[in-house]
Amino acid sequence: MSLDALALVTGASSGFGTDFARGLAARGYDLILVARREDRLRALATEIERDFMCRVEVIVADLAIDAERQRVCETALSLGKPVEVLINNAGLGLYGRFDAIPWEKERQMLDVDISAVVHLTKWFTRAMAARGRGYVLNIASTGAYQPTPLYASYCAAKAFVLSFSQAVNFELRKSGVSITVASPGISATEFLTVSKQQPTSFQKLTMMSSADVVRKSLKALFERRSTIVPGAVNRFMTQSETLLPSSLKTRIAFILMHSNESTHASESGSRD
Repeated sequence: MSLDALALVTGASSGFGTDFARGLAARGYDLILVARREDRLRALATEIERDFMCRVEVIVADLAIDAERQRVCETALSLGKPVEVLINNAGLGLYGRFDAIPWEKERQMLDVDISAVVHLTKWFTRAMAARGRGYVLNIASTGAYQPTPLYASYCAAKAFVLSFSQAVNFELRKSGVSITVASPGISATEFLTVSKQQPTSFQKLTMMSSADVVRKSLKALFERRSTIVPGAVNRFMTQSETLLPSSLKTRIAFILMHSNESTHASESGSRD
């Protein structure tokens, strides 16, 4: 039986997004699924409605575009039930040398990874705070904890998400609304395949399943924890990095992220 509230998941057409949708449906939420790929969204909606007996709304939108984000917010408001859970999962990654990445691709990534997170968080937390209840999960990365050559702008964007989420969570501490930020490491999603980066030995060693990352992240969300780094190895790495000078952290990050493929060309990673 569905709760009298909605959960909205961005980037719901693949990877973490599909697992977040299934996990929230299992908890009794009706869903709003947002992504660009309509065919995948509708297939997932059909599956979830069949398996969990809940209602699923699909919104096809490009979250890099301000007007599209506004449309998502207004459509969600028009459905007649409050959005109690917001999962800001949509993300875009760029792998390669900074000077080889076209500005248009980089701007698109920053719009999705930063502007969309801030815009949707602002819109929905206002309504959540007015009701005195709500949960927001923002997705950062273990890359948020150190400068990372070859993922320079992507990891810097995730560092923004980490800092932003912790700060706003503190501001909202007496409102009944909490913001949790999850910082997964490399996971078994489409990210590396789409970015055309060959996985390094380190990435293969530390790769987690999408379902495991999502399960741990949802648990932290509903416990109203401010941060979570899923996976023991990932937690050890992020904690250890606080003890290292920035120059050494940067060099180590480059070694761990560098593959045998050329780093002069760049492609986009998984987005939705």
